[in-house]
Amino acid sequence: MYNGVMAADERIVNPVPKVDDRLDNVLRPSHLKELIGQDQVRQNLEILIAAAKGRKECLDHVLFYGPPGLGKTTLAYILANEMGVNIKVTSGPAIERTGDLAAILTNLREGDILFVDEIHRLGRSIEEVLYPAMEDFSLDIIIGKGPSARSLRLKLPRFTTIGATTRLALVTAPLRARFGAVYRLDYYDLNAMRKIVERAAGLLNVVSDETGIEEIARRARGTPRVALRLLRRVRDFTQVRSDGIITRETAINALDLLAVDVMGLDDVDRRVLKTIIEKYNGGPVGLATIAASISEEADTIMDVVEPYLLQLGYIDRTPQGRVATPLAYEHLQLPYNQKDNQPRLIP
Repeated sequence: MYNGVMAADERIVNPVPKVDDRLDNVLRPSHLKELIGQDQVRQNLEILIAAAKGRKECLDHVLFYGPPGLGKTTLAYILANEMGVNIKVTSGPAIERTGDLAAILTNLREGDILFVDEIHRLGRSIEEVLYPAMEDFSLDIIIGKGPSARSLRLKLPRFTTIGATTRLALVTAPLRARFGAVYRLDYYDLNAMRKIVERAAGLLNVVSDETGIEEIARRARGTPRVALRLLRRVRDFTQVRSDGIITRETAINALDLLAVDVMGLDDVDRRVLKTIIEKYNGGPVGLATIAASISEEADTIMDVVEPYLLQLGYIDRTPQGRVATPLAYEHLQLPYNQKDNQPRLIP
Protein backbone atom coordinates (compact mmCIF):
# COMPACT_ATOMS: atom_id res chain seq x y z
CA MET A 1 0.00 0.00 0.00
CA TYR A 2 1.32 3.44 -0.90
CA ASN A 3 -0.18 6.89 -0.29
CA GLY A 4 -3.11 5.14 1.33
CA VAL A 5 -3.96 3.31 -1.90
CA MET A 6 -3.93 -0.45 -2.11
CA ALA A 7 -1.76 -1.99 -4.83
CA ALA A 8 -3.34 -4.64 -7.07
CA ASP A 9 -1.18 -7.46 -5.71
CA GLU A 10 -2.36 -6.68 -2.15
CA ARG A 11 -6.06 -7.06 -2.98
CA ILE A 12 -7.99 -9.80 -1.22
CA VAL A 13 -9.92 -10.41 -4.47
CA ASN A 14 -6.74 -10.71 -6.54
CA PRO A 15 -6.98 -14.20 -8.08
CA VAL A 16 -3.18 -14.50 -8.39
CA PRO A 17 -1.78 -16.95 -5.76
CA LYS A 18 -0.52 -15.60 -2.43
CA VAL A 19 1.63 -17.21 0.26
CA ASP A 20 -1.29 -17.90 2.60
CA ASP A 21 -3.18 -19.61 -0.23
CA ARG A 22 -0.99 -22.67 0.37
CA LEU A 23 -3.42 -23.51 3.17
CA ASP A 24 -6.02 -24.07 0.45
CA ASN A 25 -4.16 -27.12 -0.88
CA VAL A 26 -6.02 -29.36 1.54
CA LEU A 27 -9.30 -27.92 0.26
CA ARG A 28 -8.59 -28.73 -3.39
CA PRO A 29 -10.46 -31.64 -4.97
CA SER A 30 -8.16 -34.55 -5.74
CA HIS A 31 -10.40 -36.47 -8.17
CA LEU A 32 -12.80 -35.52 -10.95
CA LYS A 33 -15.83 -36.71 -8.99
CA GLU A 34 -15.04 -34.07 -6.36
CA LEU A 35 -14.75 -31.26 -8.92
CA ILE A 36 -17.52 -28.67 -8.74
CA GLY A 37 -18.40 -26.65 -11.84
CA GLN A 38 -16.61 -26.61 -15.22
CA ASP A 39 -18.99 -29.36 -16.36
CA GLN A 40 -17.97 -29.39 -20.02
CA VAL A 41 -14.26 -29.53 -19.18
CA ARG A 42 -14.87 -32.28 -16.64
CA GLN A 43 -16.81 -34.43 -19.11
CA ASN A 44 -14.10 -34.04 -21.74
CA LEU A 45 -11.42 -34.99 -19.22
CA GLU A 46 -13.40 -38.06 -18.14
CA ILE A 47 -13.41 -39.26 -21.74
CA LEU A 48 -9.72 -38.43 -22.18
CA ILE A 49 -8.76 -40.38 -19.05
CA ALA A 50 -10.97 -43.38 -19.80
CA ALA A 51 -9.63 -43.62 -23.36
CA ALA A 52 -6.00 -43.41 -22.21
CA LYS A 53 -6.54 -46.05 -19.54
CA GLY A 54 -8.35 -48.30 -22.02
CA ARG A 55 -5.40 -48.16 -24.42
CA LYS A 56 -2.89 -48.33 -21.54
CA GLU A 57 -1.26 -45.15 -22.82
CA CYS A 58 -0.27 -41.90 -21.21
CA LEU A 59 -2.58 -38.91 -21.60
CA ASP A 60 -2.36 -36.66 -24.62
CA HIS A 61 -0.77 -33.27 -23.98
CA VAL A 62 -3.30 -30.87 -22.41
CA LEU A 63 -3.42 -27.07 -22.35
CA PHE A 64 -5.67 -25.18 -19.90
CA TYR A 65 -6.27 -21.47 -20.32
CA GLY A 66 -8.41 -18.85 -18.66
CA PRO A 67 -8.28 -16.20 -15.92
CA PRO A 68 -6.19 -16.95 -12.80
CA GLY A 69 -7.70 -18.73 -9.81
CA LEU A 70 -10.12 -21.00 -11.70
CA GLY A 71 -8.38 -24.32 -11.05
CA LYS A 72 -5.85 -24.98 -13.82
CA THR A 73 -3.23 -26.24 -11.38
CA THR A 74 -5.85 -28.24 -9.48
CA LEU A 75 -6.91 -29.97 -12.69
CA ALA A 76 -3.29 -30.93 -13.41
CA TYR A 77 -3.06 -32.64 -10.01
CA ILE A 78 -6.44 -34.30 -10.55
CA LEU A 79 -5.25 -35.76 -13.86
CA ALA A 80 -2.13 -37.13 -12.15
CA ASN A 81 -4.25 -38.72 -9.42
CA GLU A 82 -6.72 -40.19 -11.87
CA MET A 83 -3.91 -41.72 -13.95
CA GLY A 84 -1.97 -42.85 -10.88
CA VAL A 85 1.27 -41.17 -11.98
CA ASN A 86 3.73 -38.65 -10.59
CA ILE A 87 3.56 -34.97 -11.47
CA LYS A 88 6.51 -32.62 -11.85
CA VAL A 89 5.55 -28.96 -11.40
CA THR A 90 7.44 -26.02 -12.86
CA SER A 91 6.69 -22.70 -14.55
CA GLY A 92 7.75 -20.83 -17.67
CA PRO A 93 9.83 -18.18 -15.87
CA ALA A 94 11.61 -20.83 -13.76
CA ILE A 95 13.08 -22.57 -16.82
CA GLU A 96 15.80 -20.13 -17.81
CA ARG A 97 18.20 -22.41 -19.73
CA THR A 98 17.76 -25.39 -22.01
CA GLY A 99 19.79 -27.40 -19.49
CA ASP A 100 17.09 -26.75 -16.86
CA LEU A 101 14.44 -28.30 -19.09
CA ALA A 102 16.74 -31.19 -20.06
CA ALA A 103 17.31 -32.00 -16.39
CA ILE A 104 13.56 -32.08 -15.76
CA LEU A 105 12.78 -34.21 -18.82
CA THR A 106 15.48 -36.82 -18.14
CA ASN A 107 14.11 -37.38 -14.62
CA LEU A 108 10.59 -38.19 -15.80
CA ARG A 109 9.29 -41.75 -15.69
CA GLU A 110 6.93 -43.54 -18.05
CA GLY A 111 3.49 -41.89 -17.96
CA ASP A 112 4.53 -39.02 -15.68
CA ILE A 113 3.00 -35.55 -16.03
CA LEU A 114 5.04 -32.40 -16.55
CA PHE A 115 2.98 -29.39 -15.50
CA VAL A 116 4.22 -26.04 -16.81
CA ASP A 117 2.43 -23.04 -15.33
CA GLU A 118 2.59 -19.73 -17.21
CA ILE A 119 3.70 -21.67 -20.25
CA HIS A 120 3.37 -18.55 -22.41
CA ARG A 121 6.50 -17.21 -20.68
CA LEU A 122 8.80 -19.98 -21.96
CA GLY A 123 11.78 -18.68 -23.91
CA ARG A 124 12.04 -19.48 -27.61
CA SER A 125 15.16 -21.62 -27.14
CA ILE A 126 13.37 -23.59 -24.40
CA GLU A 127 10.43 -24.22 -26.71
CA GLU A 128 12.75 -25.58 -29.39
CA VAL A 129 13.91 -28.25 -26.93
CA LEU A 130 10.35 -28.99 -25.82
CA TYR A 131 9.00 -29.57 -29.35
CA PRO A 132 10.77 -32.92 -30.06
CA ALA A 133 10.21 -33.96 -26.44
CA MET A 134 6.45 -33.57 -26.83
CA GLU A 135 6.24 -34.98 -30.36
CA ASP A 136 8.84 -37.75 -30.53
CA PHE A 137 9.69 -38.17 -26.84
CA SER A 138 13.31 -37.45 -27.58
CA LEU A 139 15.86 -34.91 -26.43
CA ASP A 140 18.43 -33.39 -28.77
CA ILE A 141 21.70 -32.43 -27.08
CA ILE A 142 24.61 -30.61 -28.71
CA ILE A 143 27.99 -31.87 -27.48
CA GLY A 144 31.07 -29.72 -28.02
CA LYS A 145 31.50 -26.42 -29.80
CA GLY A 146 32.48 -25.21 -33.23
CA PRO A 147 33.27 -27.64 -36.11
CA SER A 148 33.68 -30.56 -33.73
CA ALA A 149 30.21 -30.17 -32.23
CA ARG A 150 27.84 -33.08 -32.74
CA SER A 151 24.22 -33.77 -32.00
CA LEU A 152 23.10 -36.56 -29.71
CA ARG A 153 19.46 -37.69 -29.49
CA LEU A 154 18.30 -39.25 -26.23
CA LYS A 155 15.08 -41.21 -26.00
CA LEU A 156 12.68 -40.11 -23.28
CA PRO A 157 9.92 -42.11 -21.60
CA ARG A 158 6.45 -41.28 -22.87
CA PHE A 159 5.04 -38.51 -20.71
CA THR A 160 2.26 -35.92 -20.70
CA THR A 161 2.81 -32.18 -20.79
CA ILE A 162 0.08 -30.08 -19.16
CA GLY A 163 0.36 -26.37 -19.78
CA ALA A 164 -1.52 -23.56 -18.07
CA THR A 165 -1.77 -19.96 -19.19
CA THR A 166 -3.81 -16.86 -18.60
CA ARG A 167 -2.72 -15.42 -21.97
CA LEU A 168 -3.49 -17.93 -24.73
CA ALA A 169 -2.65 -15.36 -27.41
CA LEU A 170 0.95 -15.28 -26.17
CA VAL A 171 1.41 -19.04 -26.58
CA THR A 172 3.24 -19.46 -29.88
CA ALA A 173 1.37 -21.28 -32.64
CA PRO A 174 3.93 -24.13 -32.93
CA LEU A 175 3.71 -24.83 -29.20
CA ARG A 176 -0.09 -24.59 -29.13
CA ALA A 177 -0.31 -27.03 -32.05
CA ARG A 178 1.49 -29.71 -30.05
CA PHE A 179 -1.28 -29.93 -27.46
CA GLY A 180 -3.87 -32.53 -28.38
CA ALA A 181 -6.50 -31.13 -26.00
CA VAL A 182 -7.07 -27.44 -25.29
CA TYR A 183 -9.67 -26.41 -22.71
CA ARG A 184 -10.87 -23.00 -21.55
CA LEU A 185 -11.87 -22.50 -17.92
CA ASP A 186 -14.64 -19.96 -17.39
CA TYR A 187 -15.79 -18.11 -14.29
CA TYR A 188 -18.00 -20.26 -12.05
CA ASP A 189 -21.72 -19.53 -11.69
CA LEU A 190 -23.28 -18.68 -8.33
CA ASN A 191 -24.60 -22.20 -7.73
CA ALA A 192 -21.15 -23.75 -8.22
CA MET A 193 -19.53 -21.07 -6.05
CA ARG A 194 -22.06 -21.74 -3.29
CA LYS A 195 -21.18 -25.46 -3.32
CA ILE A 196 -17.43 -24.70 -3.30
CA VAL A 197 -17.71 -22.40 -0.29
CA GLU A 198 -20.00 -24.84 1.51
CA ARG A 199 -17.56 -27.72 0.93
CA ALA A 200 -14.60 -25.63 2.12
CA ALA A 201 -16.49 -24.48 5.23
CA GLY A 202 -17.16 -28.10 6.10
CA LEU A 203 -13.51 -29.09 5.68
CA LEU A 204 -12.42 -26.12 7.82
CA ASN A 205 -15.02 -26.96 10.49
CA VAL A 206 -16.57 -23.51 10.09
CA VAL A 207 -20.10 -23.16 11.44
CA SER A 208 -22.26 -21.31 8.92
CA ASP A 209 -25.76 -21.05 7.51
CA GLU A 210 -26.90 -21.00 3.89
CA THR A 211 -27.33 -17.22 3.76
CA GLY A 212 -23.80 -16.59 4.98
CA ILE A 213 -22.36 -19.06 2.46
CA GLU A 214 -24.32 -17.46 -0.37
CA GLU A 215 -23.12 -13.96 0.53
CA ILE A 216 -19.49 -15.07 0.34
CA ALA A 217 -20.12 -16.94 -2.90
CA ARG A 218 -21.83 -13.92 -4.48
CA ARG A 219 -18.87 -11.63 -3.79
CA ALA A 220 -16.14 -14.10 -4.81
CA ARG A 221 -16.02 -12.99 -8.47
CA GLY A 222 -16.79 -16.50 -9.75
CA THR A 223 -13.28 -17.55 -8.67
CA PRO A 224 -12.70 -20.41 -6.20
CA ARG A 225 -9.34 -19.05 -5.01
CA VAL A 226 -10.97 -15.74 -4.08
CA ALA A 227 -13.89 -17.55 -2.42
CA LEU A 228 -11.59 -19.55 -0.15
CA ARG A 229 -9.65 -16.40 0.76
CA LEU A 230 -12.85 -14.53 1.62
CA LEU A 231 -14.09 -17.50 3.66
CA ARG A 232 -10.94 -17.41 5.81
CA ARG A 233 -11.27 -13.67 6.41
CA VAL A 234 -14.99 -13.91 7.26
CA ARG A 235 -14.20 -16.78 9.62
CA ASP A 236 -11.66 -14.56 11.40
CA PHE A 237 -14.20 -11.75 11.65
CA THR A 238 -16.92 -13.93 13.14
CA GLN A 239 -14.46 -15.43 15.60
CA VAL A 240 -13.35 -12.01 16.90
CA ARG A 241 -16.48 -9.86 16.59
CA SER A 242 -19.33 -12.36 16.67
CA ASP A 243 -20.26 -15.78 18.02
CA GLY A 244 -18.18 -17.72 15.47
CA ILE A 245 -21.15 -18.54 13.23
CA ILE A 246 -21.12 -17.18 9.68
CA THR A 247 -24.53 -15.69 8.94
CA ARG A 248 -25.59 -13.31 6.20
CA GLU A 249 -25.25 -10.38 8.57
CA THR A 250 -21.74 -11.27 9.75
CA ALA A 251 -20.64 -12.04 6.19
CA ILE A 252 -21.91 -8.66 4.97
CA ASN A 253 -20.21 -6.83 7.83
CA ALA A 254 -16.92 -8.65 7.27
CA LEU A 255 -16.88 -8.17 3.51
CA ASP A 256 -17.92 -4.52 3.78
CA LEU A 257 -14.99 -4.01 6.15
CA LEU A 258 -12.75 -5.56 3.47
CA ALA A 259 -14.24 -3.10 0.93
CA VAL A 260 -15.61 -5.92 -1.25
CA ASP A 261 -19.02 -4.85 -2.54
CA VAL A 262 -22.06 -6.92 -3.48
CA MET A 263 -20.69 -7.65 -6.97
CA GLY A 264 -17.23 -8.59 -5.71
CA LEU A 265 -15.60 -5.32 -6.77
CA ASP A 266 -12.94 -3.80 -4.55
CA ASP A 267 -11.20 -0.42 -4.45
CA VAL A 268 -8.98 -1.12 -7.48
CA ASP A 269 -11.94 -2.17 -9.64
CA ARG A 270 -13.89 0.92 -8.62
CA ARG A 271 -10.90 3.19 -9.27
CA VAL A 272 -10.61 1.79 -12.81
CA LEU A 273 -14.30 2.43 -13.48
CA LYS A 274 -14.26 5.89 -11.92
CA THR A 275 -11.15 6.81 -13.89
CA ILE A 276 -12.88 5.94 -17.17
CA ILE A 277 -16.11 7.69 -16.18
CA GLU A 278 -14.97 10.76 -14.27
CA LYS A 279 -11.62 11.58 -15.86
CA TYR A 280 -12.32 10.53 -19.44
CA ASN A 281 -16.07 11.02 -19.73
CA GLY A 282 -16.80 7.30 -19.94
CA GLY A 283 -14.16 6.55 -22.58
CA PRO A 284 -12.84 5.42 -24.87
CA VAL A 285 -9.50 5.49 -23.09
CA GLY A 286 -6.38 3.39 -23.61
CA LEU A 287 -5.25 0.72 -21.16
CA ALA A 288 -1.87 2.40 -20.62
CA THR A 289 -3.61 5.67 -19.74
CA ILE A 290 -5.86 3.94 -17.21
CA ALA A 291 -2.84 2.21 -15.66
CA ALA A 292 -0.92 5.47 -15.35
CA SER A 293 -3.94 7.23 -13.84
CA ILE A 294 -4.29 4.75 -10.98
CA SER A 295 -0.55 3.95 -10.64
CA GLU A 296 -0.84 0.29 -11.65
CA GLU A 297 0.86 -1.89 -14.25
CA ALA A 298 -1.03 -2.23 -17.53
CA ASP A 299 -0.49 -6.02 -17.50
CA THR A 300 -2.02 -6.24 -14.01
CA ILE A 301 -5.14 -4.45 -15.16
CA MET A 302 -5.37 -6.57 -18.32
CA ASP A 303 -4.88 -9.93 -16.54
CA VAL A 304 -6.54 -9.35 -13.16
CA VAL A 305 -8.98 -6.44 -13.22
CA GLU A 306 -10.32 -6.25 -16.75
CA PRO A 307 -11.54 -9.87 -17.28
CA TYR A 308 -14.04 -9.66 -14.43
CA LEU A 309 -15.28 -6.20 -15.41
CA LEU A 310 -15.81 -7.50 -18.95
CA GLN A 311 -17.62 -10.54 -17.56
CA LEU A 312 -19.99 -8.28 -15.62
CA GLY A 313 -20.52 -6.06 -18.66
CA TYR A 314 -19.19 -2.97 -16.88
CA ILE A 315 -16.66 -2.10 -19.59
CA ASP A 316 -16.35 -2.71 -23.31
CA ARG A 317 -13.29 -3.01 -25.50
CA THR A 318 -13.37 -0.84 -28.61
CA PRO A 319 -10.77 -0.05 -31.29
CA GLN A 320 -10.19 3.29 -29.58
CA GLY A 321 -9.93 1.95 -26.01
CA ARG A 322 -12.02 0.94 -23.00
CA VAL A 323 -15.54 2.30 -22.54
CA ALA A 324 -17.68 2.25 -19.40
CA THR A 325 -21.16 0.79 -19.98
CA PRO A 326 -24.47 1.95 -18.48
CA LEU A 327 -24.21 -0.97 -16.02
CA ALA A 328 -21.01 0.54 -14.60
CA TYR A 329 -22.72 3.91 -14.08
CA GLU A 330 -25.63 2.17 -12.40
CA HIS A 331 -23.38 0.17 -10.09
CA LEU A 332 -21.47 3.28 -9.03
CA GLN A 333 -24.75 5.22 -8.79
CA LEU A 334 -23.58 7.84 -11.27
CA PRO A 335 -25.77 9.53 -13.92
CA TYR A 336 -25.31 8.09 -17.39
CA ASN A 337 -25.20 10.40 -20.39
CA GLN A 338 -25.71 8.63 -23.71
CA LYS A 339 -23.15 9.70 -26.31
CA ASP A 340 -24.07 9.61 -29.97
CA ASN A 341 -20.46 9.08 -31.03
CA GLN A 342 -20.00 5.98 -28.92
CA PRO A 343 -17.63 3.68 -30.88
CA ARG A 344 -18.82 0.31 -32.04
CA LEU A 345 -17.60 -2.78 -30.25
CA ILE A 346 -15.02 -5.13 -31.66
CA PRO A 347 -16.85 -8.27 -32.85
